[in-house]
Amino acid sequence: FHEDAWAGGGNFGPCMEFFSRGLELGNQVYMLFEQTPSGPTELSLKVLDMGMGLERNAWFTQGTATSYETTFPPIIKKLYQKTGLATDQHLLKKFLPFSSYLNVDEVEDIEATWKEVAKKIGTDAAILKEAIQPAAALFSVAEHTRTLLFALSDGSLPSNVGDEYNLRVILRRSLAFIDKYGWDIELAEIAQWHASYLKPMFPELSEMLAEVEKILDVEKKKYKNTREKSHKIIQSALQSAITTDQLIDMYDTQGISPEIIREEAQKLGKTIQVPAIPTNFYALVAEKHEKTVQVHETKRALQLDLEGIPGTVPLYYEDYSRTTCQATVLKIISPNDVPNVVSNVFQNVVLDRTIFYPTSGGQLHDIGTINNRKVVDVFKQGDVIVHTLAAPLSAPTVPPSSPSAPSSAFAAGSSVACTVDPARRKQLAQHHTATHILNAVCREVLGNHINQASAKKTPEKAHLDITHYAALTQEELASIEEHANDLIKQHIPVRSHLLPKDEAEKRYSMRIYQGGAVPGKTVRIIEIVGVDVEACGGTHLNNTLETEQVKILKSTKISDSIVRIEFTAGNAAAGTASREQEIIKEISTILGVSPQYVPARAEELFIKWKKARKLIQKIKDPAYIALIKKGEVDADLTLSSKIASSENILEETAHILKTQPEHLSKTLRRFMDELSMWRQEIDTTLNK
Repeated sequence: FHEDAWAGGGNFGPCMEFFSRGLELGNQVYMLFEQTPSGPTELSLKVLDMGMGLERNAWFTQGTATSYETTFPPIIKKLYQKTGLATDQHLLKKFLPFSSYLNVDEVEDIEATWKEVAKKIGTDAAILKEAIQPAAALFSVAEHTRTLLFALSDGSLPSNVGDEYNLRVILRRSLAFIDKYGWDIELAEIAQWHASYLKPMFPELSEMLAEVEKILDVEKKKYKNTREKSHKIIQSALQSAITTDQLIDMYDTQGISPEIIREEAQKLGKTIQVPAIPTNFYALVAEKHEKTVQVHETKRALQLDLEGIPGTVPLYYEDYSRTTCQATVLKIISPNDVPNVVSNVFQNVVLDRTIFYPTSGGQLHDIGTINNRKVVDVFKQGDVIVHTLAAPLSAPTVPPSSPSAPSSAFAAGSSVACTVDPARRKQLAQHHTATHILNAVCREVLGNHINQASAKKTPEKAHLDITHYAALTQEELASIEEHANDLIKQHIPVRSHLLPKDEAEKRYSMRIYQGGAVPGKTVRIIEIVGVDVEACGGTHLNNTLETEQVKILKSTKISDSIVRIEFTAGNAAAGTASREQEIIKEISTILGVSPQYVPARAEELFIKWKKARKLIQKIKDPAYIALIKKGEVDADLTLSSKIASSENILEETAHILKTQPEHLSKTLRRFMDELSMWRQEIDTTLNK
């Protein structure tokens, strides 16, 4: 047994490790502390983290040279055959008992350690590294690919942010090894081998292979693009010494690994002025991202003094169409009672129960009245829901129960009437239920890797951020919208019920947490029967038909693995459709054609506008004028196209002009005005 310490994920504590014949079979980490920016603090919830890798136990009992021959023997065999790598087995056998010496987390001078190990087994360090490192790379490719297979099958995607950054690190590390040693192997092929070998235990891996291969292919193309553009970047960077921080930044922002820098430098015939590349380079990169996430997650918002106030009973879960209730005022909080707040306009009211939905889960709050006093904001602090009034309360001069008291007056202890704006409530519920519908449809259309990254629902519109590896095409968006509206028309029940968290996870899997982890021991499940199941605390419709319709406005790739879909539903979608018809009517008038001819005429206008701009730059040249008059230069700027379109008119036209639909009228009017002006100037010049 060996006592040590272990840290990870921002927590740390003492660790007990147990070994046999030099192999660590398991460990116990006693998580006692959290690492914060101000130093370590004791965890309120202490955890015993038990680690005992089944693969290590299998390796120990089978006694193979490495764990890889035990864990996935056919994959290692195929890799040796495919790459033609011939490892000196005698040297490898002598090396393996000392391989643990080369733990980069525990060795300060890795080169000195290589020399030490080489000396122990009676060889030169350079010879040892030349023999061992290719095999280590091959094992890494095998293991990294298996990790990617499992992670991608579970819906994760390589990214430059968050925990999924580690997936990109190991994926590109694998590709770098393949390039370095010139191996003719594909990660997708290795993933197939793993899936086939593991099929008796994990049949779902084989079912997800097509998606996994598609993602690996996209990532490989990104990696290759990085390699192609890296030449100039590296050439500039190599003008001076590169620090470790610069190495990490180049990898982070450009995807350029130290191995690529070294390789490009050799091609350029330059002496590498990079200091010794840290052997734990990729660990340093991952650590940087881990710290970034932790800093973000430890932010704390300003808190109101609600000590002694019991949790508010929410009534909005029962039925989204319920918009009134009676409640008792528990506390009124003046801005003067809140630190760092100087305004004395707003007052916050806490009730024992409420029909008002607070902003949470990406859904905006309800508005309405409490005793005819306007409520402009509703938020939640812990289990207490706080209502913000639009104007200050004046203390009543008579008891609130007196008939002579104004109906809007109340104080702590008063019974009050709460009324929610029903139109806003319904619109928010339509947008929230539509979000769940779209999330499910995106998974159906795009693949099982789709998960909700975030979402926002306002009365005007909503957006859904999904995990996806590529920007969405117009065809994909059209398919998503069509499938969503087909589901809406089916009048599918939307059910809500509470379940113990562990039961919900067993029944529906961890995929219920589309909006993130849910605190507490009980979760509210929103089930669109046969379509989608999520843990959700928002207001929802009773059936899909109440959504009325979904209208996708646009899609944007907002980060490396996140795509945002902006949309409207219900009454807002009807408003969107009405505005679209107005735009179509307006641009048809501008172009002087019927709506079905708009895309072709817009494209013709764009082409003629570019031609006119070129002509106007040369029209002062007599020689150029002569060429026009001879017919050797095409100066025809008339618009005559009448090709009907069967596509979405606004989307197609916006795509042609590379603008948003709402900007089409302004863009087309400018093109028409400028074309008319230039044509007049050209005609005048030619007729002189």
